[in-house]
Amino acid sequence: MTGDREPIGVVGVGWVGLVTAACFAELGHRVVAREIVPEKVEALSRGETTIHEPGLDELLARNAERLAFTTDMGELLDAARLLFVCVDTPPTRSGDADLSRVRSVVGELRADGDHVLIMKSTVPAGTGETIRRDLPGVPYVSCPEFLKEGAAVADFLHPDRVVIGADHGDGEAAAAVAGLYEPLGGEIVRTDVTSAEMIKLASNAFLATKISFINEIANVCEEVGADVSEVAHGMGLDNRIGPSFLRAGIGYGGSCFPKDVSALKMLAGNTGYHFQLLNAVIEVNELQKRRVVGKLQAHLGSLAGRRVALLGLAFKPDTDDMREASSLVLAARLQGEGAEVAAYDPVAERPARELLDSVELRGSALEALDGADAAVLVTEWPEFAELDWAAAAERMARPLIVDGRNFLDPERLRAAGFEYEGIGRP
Repeated sequence: MTGDREPIGVVGVGWVGLVTAACFAELGHRVVAREIVPEKVEALSRGETTIHEPGLDELLARNAERLAFTTDMGELLDAARLLFVCVDTPPTRSGDADLSRVRSVVGELRADGDHVLIMKSTVPAGTGETIRRDLPGVPYVSCPEFLKEGAAVADFLHPDRVVIGADHGDGEAAAAVAGLYEPLGGEIVRTDVTSAEMIKLASNAFLATKISFINEIANVCEEVGADVSEVAHGMGLDNRIGPSFLRAGIGYGGSCFPKDVSALKMLAGNTGYHFQLLNAVIEVNELQKRRVVGKLQAHLGSLAGRRVALLGLAFKPDTDDMREASSLVLAARLQGEGAEVAAYDPVAERPARELLDSVELRGSALEALDGADAAVLVTEWPEFAELDWAAAAERMARPLIVDGRNFLDPERLRAAGFEYEGIGRP
């Protein structure tokens, strides 16, 4: 697209912030993004992407002249009226959202009425009301993000919906934000700030619930001899249920679901309401990651001295994000049982080295499988489906695989000489 539109400011250049900045630049806006880590600013200013996200490199390169990165909040405030806050809100030890980064941004704003604060960071319901009291002269809009890592660019440019929350007196600011998204064609949902904040938390909690539910069904399927893949397919054809997030596996991870489910549970608890369903969702997810160890023990007996290869480490394909990844729990449990652990991931090696210093990281799947007594498919990277599994079987001490994502073809694996076990498959 061509033509200059209103400049936009973005605070924080993690997944959400960097994708937001790049996509608004693609829509014709000049964007100034502020980040407190100088090394990130320097890398992005050189055109080097700091995260792995399909399509992002191309957007940043194509719109380099519209994008500027800085550590200076004053430069951001001078350049843009509309300010998108995209800083991280990780869980605290209590499970509540850590809003220290949000508060830091709010503390740096000028209460001069010249700027609009647009909250993209995921915050507990009620946060907006607090911020509006602290900054009475700054219009406030809640505009939660719904970006999936690995498909974030496509999600931004082709949204299902855009939620815009604004309270009385901030209607003009909400209209300005709506105008930014109108060219994208998604339905624009106008509501109050607190409801907008709840839409984000409730959406992620519901999707996490679907995952934990189908994993429970998978565990029952194993007991009665049913195939969860067939069960999920039949369920998903009901348009009241739908097929999305009905894929059994070893549990969800990443930066959103664990954090947001915990935050909603704590938000409810802080009001005196006991959210029993979310307690179960969290418990099922944690136990699911550990069931793989039991499957390996059923085949191998004691895991002491055994060598286990993990195929994939990132929490999902098309990302290098290791936050709350199932591989972290699985590696720790295997080592706790005395096993040696080798692993391979096509893009997450750098963050994995920081988190899995006692795991042998290999340069290819076949190298990771060398001498292994068993393998676990943790992340469904496409290259694993195309692997020469007959060659893999020859390199392993025992060709045994637990397919933690039901991603591989069982018949193909068995034909290659493998003992194959999936999740919820007979």
